Amino acid sequence: MVKLRINNREVSATKGMTVLEAAARVGIEIPAMCHNSDAGHFASCMVCVVKDKGSSAYIPSCSAVVACGMDITTNSEELELARKTAVELLLSEHAGDCEAPCRIACPANMDIPLMNRFIAAGNADKALETVLKDIAMPSVLGRICPAPCEGACHRKGVDQPVSVCLLKRFAGDEGKIELKKAPPQAGRVAVIGAGIAGLSAVWFLQGKGFSSTLFDSNPLPGGALRYAIDQKKLSRQVLDRETGIILGSGVEYHPDTTVDRAGFDRMVKDYDAVVVATGDLTREIGEWGLANNGRQVAVDKQSHQTNIPNVFAIGNVNRTTKLAIRSAAQGKEVAFSIEQFLAGSEPQGEPKPFNSRIGRLLKHELPVYMKGVSSEARIEPPVKNGGSFDAPEAAREALRCMHCECLKPSGCMLRNLAQRYGASQRRFRLEERKPVKKTTDHDTVVFEPGKCIRCGICVRLAVKHDERPGLTFLGRGYDVEIAVPFEENIKVAIKKAGSILAEACPTGALSFKNGAQVKQP
Repeated sequence: MVKLRINNREVSATKGMTVLEAAARVGIEIPAMCHNSDAGHFASCMVCVVKDKGSSAYIPSCSAVVACGMDITTNSEELELARKTAVELLLSEHAGDCEAPCRIACPANMDIPLMNRFIAAGNADKALETVLKDIAMPSVLGRICPAPCEGACHRKGVDQPVSVCLLKRFAGDEGKIELKKAPPQAGRVAVIGAGIAGLSAVWFLQGKGFSSTLFDSNPLPGGALRYAIDQKKLSRQVLDRETGIILGSGVEYHPDTTVDRAGFDRMVKDYDAVVVATGDLTREIGEWGLANNGRQVAVDKQSHQTNIPNVFAIGNVNRTTKLAIRSAAQGKEVAFSIEQFLAGSEPQGEPKPFNSRIGRLLKHELPVYMKGVSSEARIEPPVKNGGSFDAPEAAREALRCMHCECLKPSGCMLRNLAQRYGASQRRFRLEERKPVKKTTDHDTVVFEPGKCIRCGICVRLAVKHDERPGLTFLGRGYDVEIAVPFEENIKVAIKKAGSILAEACPTGALSFKNGAQVKQP
């Protein structure tokens, strides 16, 4: 046995064991990207760096072998900075988006590419389930939203953007949902205002298990959706159906209820949290004790928390906007803030993961994303259908999606570590980014070299699984990259172990084809 110290703890390790393995043996976590126990040791990313206090040297823990008398530190301010720098160097060469531009442009951050996959597969129910994770009223918004997401769609560089708004409408109109009761959480929440902001808030609060009570001065729910939008644009039947779904989720609803200063004060005292979603700030609301400038209530931009700690404000009362989708998005965000507040944490709103962005696709890169994508022009539904898609039209339009999103958004270790260390993609950014490449010829995996960190895990695993010709390092110096040798097709090169390699890849360079995971209804 080898005796050493790790973080001032006496540790016994087996001869030949790495520092990383010895630390893990006693429950000490060291971040690592290029390490894979099945692929052997090969230090490249330098994220797993630790300090040997005896020699004052920084060493890669994934390949440094334990030795008697070692005194290792795995956590310190200087090590955190070193790891952050290592991640930022890797990001400087990263050519790929974490999230599709359409999703980033959507105020509600809806997973548009996944919705499109389900619609293309004929599964409207799963498409609706996907939408409802971020948007409470898809049929309504599918009729009135100006679709900022479509303005960011890469497909418009080819012809016209994907009809995201109409596809969202199709999911809302045709999908069936099964309301599921969330495990109850302690805390009672009052929401004042049954417009789209308040309705969204109670929908997501109910989804998190909080008991919510909705108060509105009007006889029917909907706010401006009902009382300010022409019925020719937004059918009351559609509005009634979606407000009915929300109210039917267990919300205690009090229509025809005007809240005055005394009533507001009682709510602040009687409820654990209060959401003000009343629409435009009125003179009376301005006298409720909420800090305001005469036009809007002052809130923390991330959490929507007001100067009264258990009171939050969303919608036009804190930010005048004509975008209903923005108010709907704030309803979702405030549910996160209230959950955090009631748990005793500082409210932060919806978590915002790190997002790598490559910006506009260059003209010669568009064919990379168009491979295997429908070349049909944007479909305009006939007026006789009320401007809505039928199922075949929706599927055809969804197949136009170029799927710019990363196929490993939560499993990418580079993204997770960039979030952990607050890394900047711009610190070491190259003057000219690497070209976007994408190989989709394999049956089960997609290969995107621009996302590769050259850790070599896939190369070594391909050898271990006797793949011929497998993958290899090509080029020299800065230009080295992982590729298929002899210009062989990737479908042949990693025929047997493709799934194993995709599972082991620490980034989205090798990932599963999401389409293969979207099942038919």
